[in-house]
Parts: sequence; structure tokens; C-alpha cells
Amino acid sequence: MLRDDINSALKEAMKAGDKRRVSTLRLINAAILQRETSGAERATLSDAEILDVMGKMIKQRQESLDIYEKAGRAELAAQEREEMAIIAAYLPKRMSDLEAAEAISALIKEIEAATLKDMGRTMAALKARFSGQMDFAKAGALVKKLLGGYSAGAPGPVRRPAGWGAPCG
Repeated sequence: MLRDDINSALKEAMKAGDKRRVSTLRLINAAILQRETSGAERATLSDAEILDVMGKMIKQRQESLDIYEKAGRAELAAQEREEMAIIAAYLPKRMSDLEAAEAISALIKEIEAATLKDMGRTMAALKARFSGQMDFAKAGALVKKLLGGYSAGAPGPVRRPAGWGAPCG
């Protein structure tokens, strides 16, 4: 289980005296615990949910990294990069956009999703199978497109005014 791997790595890092790794692994454990206790009842997170938590941690650090680089804070930017590398070591390999598109198409066929009404079910299946492996914002847009929805910039369906196409005469 992923949680056991993280705790084992934390113990090893403590023995080795690797302060950055210890603090980052503790941050991961704290984020997991916070998510488990945020609801009415305490729930134990699955590996997929833990991957989701760590994916959000990576995103937060990427945003901070961008800010630090713009502000010329090289030491803080380096710290964010180190933390991202430690967290990313526990995440599965990210799919390329092409690999993600192929996986989404295959899943849509497999679960026989046909309309936008199936979008929630499709996204839930994607998150269950590919947690941490793809960007779900991009995946959501592609699912919507494949299920017949239209993105914000794309033209919608063509609607004819009343009476068009009616027989003449």
C-alpha cells in the first residue's frame, strides 16, 4: 500500500538525516490525514485517493515555483523543485496527451458512454483507473467533446429558424 511505502521512506529518511525528505514526507502524511478527517466521519483513503492528494500537492508547488521564479527567489524555487521531485517519486508516470486521448476513447467504448449524461460516470471511471496519470482538466474537456458536448470556443449545433426546410407551396 502506498501509505506504507511513504511511512517506510520517512523512517529511512529520518535515519539518514535527510531533512528535506523528512519534512516533505511529513507534509504528505499531514495532507492525507487532513483529507481523511475533513468529512463527518473519518475515512481511510485508498491508494487512488492518496495519489489525488499528492497530485494536488504537486500542483500547489508548481504554482509556488512559478511565483518564486518571477520574484527572483532562487532558493525558495529550488526548495519547491526538491519537494516536487520527492512527491513525484510516488506518483505513476504521467501519460502524454496522445496516450490519455487513447485511454479515454477506449474507456468510453468499454463503459458504453454515449451522451453528455454519461460524463460523470466516465470521469469517475477515469479517476479510478488513471489517478495521478493524467491531467483531469484536459481529460474532462476531451470527454465532453467525445460525448457530443461543445467546448466554450467551438460553435454549437446549427439550428434552423422555424419554417426552414418546410415544403414550399
